[in-house]
Amino acid sequence: MKSEVDTDILVPEGRTRVGSEPFRFHCHPGVSCYLHCCHKVEMYLYPYDIIRLKNRLGLHSAEFLRRHTRVAAGSHPYFPALMLNMAESEGFPCPFLTGSGCSVYRDRPSSCRTYPLERGVERTGTGEGLRVHYFMTHHPYCKGHDEQRTYTIRQWERDQQLYEYNLHNDLWAEVDAFFATNPWQGEGAAGPRQQMAFMVCYNIDDFRAYMEKNNLLAMFRLDRDRRRRISADDSELLRFGYDWLFHVLGDRRTLLRR
Repeated sequence: MKSEVDTDILVPEGRTRVGSEPFRFHCHPGVSCYLHCCHKVEMYLYPYDIIRLKNRLGLHSAEFLRRHTRVAAGSHPYFPALMLNMAESEGFPCPFLTGSGCSVYRDRPSSCRTYPLERGVERTGTGEGLRVHYFMTHHPYCKGHDEQRTYTIRQWERDQQLYEYNLHNDLWAEVDAFFATNPWQGEGAAGPRQQMAFMVCYNIDDFRAYMEKNNLLAMFRLDRDRRRRISADDSELLRFGYDWLFHVLGDRRTLLRR
């Protein structure tokens, strides 16, 4: 999957396109703006972000949602997004920020890992799947742009350990595009089908309990290794959940019944 941004892509306001040329950036405790960007953040959390954070914190996903998120408008009217709540203290810092930095750094959300870049994907319509676009943000307070260290997109992805996040976020982009078709069969917002989809995407622990109670894995042709991975790993369960939603809501052959 290429990282260059095509010339026909509309660049969001306050951003510039990033292609194959290196860019300058380095964030470290020595820059005067260090941790400034961790305050008053309007940050969307994606399904894989939530899995990583709730596991890092040792919380049930429902408890994580209750403590740390709020429902917000998504990319379309037919499915909500979740945003991270800032702490209600001076400066409204990220709830995971400490005096020495990020307390969840190894499991920090996609937006934190990608910054100062923003990553977008779109369907190509040519059978090639998703097309990736990167944009550079330009916040006046950020002095990391003045540092001399350079990266290419590929180097930045590797340095920030973005591979797993990008993989899961691309899967989520396809699911969200499916939700944009309004597959709720006239139930409207917060109907039973949408609540089920919300559980699968955002409340993975409740979905695991639902899966086990209803013996979902036994209903489909899944090889032994995949069953093992789904049973042991939340991210694999999320991927199964996406396939299951396509199957039950969109009548797609993402899963084969026994």
